[in-house]
Amino acid sequence: MKRYIRNAITPAVLIIAFSHTQAARALDYDPAYAYPAGCVVSWKAQVFKAKWWTGPGHTPDEVANAANPWDTSWEIAAQGTPTGCPNEQAVPPEPAPGDPGEPRQVLLSTLLADESRLAAAFPMMDPVRRSIRTLDNASVEAVQPMRKHNPANVRRVEAIVDAAKFGYLFPLRAPEYSYNNFLKGMAKFPAVCGEYATPDESEAICRKTLATMFAHVAQETGAHEAWRPEPEYRQGLVYVREMGMTEQSDSYNGGCGDVNWATEAWPCGKWADGRFKSYFGRGAKQLSYHFNYGPFSDAMFGDATVLLDAPERVADTWLNLASAVFFYAYPQPPKPSMLHIIDGTWHPNAADIADGRLPGFGVTTMVINGGVECGGTGPEHAASANRISYYRAFAATLGVPVDERETLGCRNMKEFTEASAAALPIYWENNWTTTPGCKLVAYQTAFSALKAGDYLQCVRKAFPEVEIVDDVSRD
Repeated sequence: MKRYIRNAITPAVLIIAFSHTQAARALDYDPAYAYPAGCVVSWKAQVFKAKWWTGPGHTPDEVANAANPWDTSWEIAAQGTPTGCPNEQAVPPEPAPGDPGEPRQVLLSTLLADESRLAAAFPMMDPVRRSIRTLDNASVEAVQPMRKHNPANVRRVEAIVDAAKFGYLFPLRAPEYSYNNFLKGMAKFPAVCGEYATPDESEAICRKTLATMFAHVAQETGAHEAWRPEPEYRQGLVYVREMGMTEQSDSYNGGCGDVNWATEAWPCGKWADGRFKSYFGRGAKQLSYHFNYGPFSDAMFGDATVLLDAPERVADTWLNLASAVFFYAYPQPPKPSMLHIIDGTWHPNAADIADGRLPGFGVTTMVINGGVECGGTGPEHAASANRISYYRAFAATLGVPVDERETLGCRNMKEFTEASAAALPIYWENNWTTTPGCKLVAYQTAFSALKAGDYLQCVRKAFPEVEIVDDVSRD
């Protein structure tokens, strides 16, 4: 039996294209525009550059409010930098809604085949999808230390880091960062410390994974107090909430009142008095801003609004450590995931090698904070040097051999580009044709190629007048 899936989707926000003429003229920031990477704009007497594709409504004000450089697509440019955009491919404006004409139909099987064909053009799509698969939350909640039926990756982690060793490695940790929460955060992502070709390889990769994750956690949430008897690498997981912030803080919500696709996809929660919730840094990743809480919530619950309505859960539950595992497992094209760097799935191509991006701990620092800590020919940035020191210490504690040839720093590396081997387009966008469908793009949209069902949602959004005929389901 064929089912008819009717669309009731409101027209999407206009994405204004940049013509070559627009690229050449001076630009004052306009919140209605989308800015490709490299665009330089004038805003409130300052000059800002887009580090990556920036959707409408993401104002340069985000720079002042960002806890971390990677939390905003803008960076301050030197005064006097010419404004304008590079000659990138324009993003056509969405057609104005009008008379849709005669109703049209498209078979669900056709759309599913189109999605498979488009994804198959990128060989890394399947490995990435497998690496970010998640365990259902009921099974995650059942995890307990030494439980016989814990998931396989959790049992592997327990064999390497038991409760006593976790306590030794993080003696100053906040109580919210419990060992049980750590195991649950790992359980959510079965591919992290998952199965490889042999048991020995699986264990070796897990040990290296934990040393890498712990080193970055120590840098991001550590006390960094040299006077303490505990060495600095063991001072991690101190901060659950960004310093100076409480759940009543009115901050990190500046874009919540904007009307654009981002607030439609990831609508900010509100307090009873109508104020927007605050999305300051929480958890071991110090997750910040609604456009990061929304995708994380979607990955955890299949619903973006859960954590947008209750962001405190990223601090107070096992999500505080799951957020760090999420960041480790998910790619940020053109960057690979740290997981794929550590397990060897990512292989640098000629462009990566020419820019100094070689396998090793150093390129994971490029992933997490390359815009600040990497590049140049001078000495290693202090934060990157910390990470190296912490990694060596955790590696020694966890039995991870560190090859003298491994690239541990990133001072000679350039940032990832579209020429990198990891430049995988992972978002769906209107294909801007009369044939119902979407295309893969590198810039962020509301529809992820890594999430089942988002291709159909993209088609519904782009072609609201089209009726999708379900010729796949059976009664």
